[in-house]
Amino acid sequence: MATALIILAAGRGTRMQSDLPKVLHPIAGVPMLIHAMDTGASLAPARKIIVAGHGADMVRDVAKNWDANAEIVVQSEQLGTGHAVAQAKESLAGFEGDAIVLFGDTPFISDETLQRMSAARKNHDIVILGFVAADPGRYGRLVMQGDELSRIVEFNDADAATRDINLCNSGVVCADAEVLLDLIAALKNDNAAGEFYLTDIVEIGRARGLSATAVTCDESETLGINARTELAAAEEIWQSRKRAALLRDGVTMPSPQSVHLHYDTIIGRDTLVEPNVVFGPSVTVESGATIRAFSHLEGCHVSRGAVVGPYARLRPGAELAENVKIGNFVEVKNAQIAEGAKVNHLSYVGDAEIGSGSNVGAGVITCNYDGVFKHKTTIGERVFVGSNTMLVAPVTIGDDAMTATGSVITRDVPAGDLAVARARQENKPGFARRMFDKLRKLKASQAKET
Repeated sequence: MATALIILAAGRGTRMQSDLPKVLHPIAGVPMLIHAMDTGASLAPARKIIVAGHGADMVRDVAKNWDANAEIVVQSEQLGTGHAVAQAKESLAGFEGDAIVLFGDTPFISDETLQRMSAARKNHDIVILGFVAADPGRYGRLVMQGDELSRIVEFNDADAATRDINLCNSGVVCADAEVLLDLIAALKNDNAAGEFYLTDIVEIGRARGLSATAVTCDESETLGINARTELAAAEEIWQSRKRAALLRDGVTMPSPQSVHLHYDTIIGRDTLVEPNVVFGPSVTVESGATIRAFSHLEGCHVSRGAVVGPYARLRPGAELAENVKIGNFVEVKNAQIAEGAKVNHLSYVGDAEIGSGSNVGAGVITCNYDGVFKHKTTIGERVFVGSNTMLVAPVTIGDDAMTATGSVITRDVPAGDLAVARARQENKPGFARRMFDKLRKLKASQAKET
């Protein structure tokens, strides 16, 4: 059966104290809306409908950039969750299948939970996701009669006995799309908040002879994010889960709590990730690599056996082949470094190719930018680039060539040649001693005058 996801993302999120729509605040480097959109991937949803409101244009741009097939509808007035779902009516016209209502600020609902909700739909017309709350607080309560859900009561409308129930409503709903929209059309707003509650569909449905039930999940899956403190807590939850998954998959992290991962980080088994490493977007590290402490990686690919860091930075376009070594305080950007090459100390390599077996000495810089355009440096195989060499691009160093320490290379170096590009050294006998004597006398005379 086809499935449509309806994601409610219209809230202003005033407690976030931000001009950014609440659902666009990031967890693991991507907006929490993206987490919600990716929820239910195992159901292969045929439709993803985002109900936007505050900052709708920004929400639309983010959603479409992530999934071009996402559909955006706008809730111009925030009149409750039922009213929000009603905005999807036109988009779902003629759709045959189930609709699942999710929330853009509740990013941790698991695929397995949604699969259980979908399975429960075989025997019930309406399925609600519930959880047993450690502190039920102001959550809506699920009133059960056996495995049948009789009604959902919002906290503001609950009496004392109902408030004692600890089975709470997450807000996530699964029902046939046509049935869901028909029930929503019957909603009324005669409640304490004056809103159209999505939860009232249970009572309306039962009055029409429809069956309802609740599927439960762990409370942590239903975490809603309304303030910066909750956003920080959600980040730590996500990071902890991702680290645990990597450890299970064979990645070694001696201090996992200090490693910061991105939503799309991929790390192979038998890789060592030392403390305080930060992974930005689009990083793949193959099996058997080593990422040493305090390194920062983004937009790069690290092959098997490579060693990065400590204190290294790999920027977008950095491509390291097998057994490459990138050492301390080295920055690599948009550069392909071939098998076994080494850039070990205090160097910048940008817009470059380095051939296999080459050694780039300490303090080497590829001078790739002329103030307007970027230019490429090409270093062949088995090249030795002497310490403190400036490679002024565009320039090519041939195979088996060498540059002398301290050289400024502005012309191509043929294969096998040694390039020396520095001023000739001259020693002036006794000059330093005479100069220092003169300066000390000048300093003493100035001190007497003051």
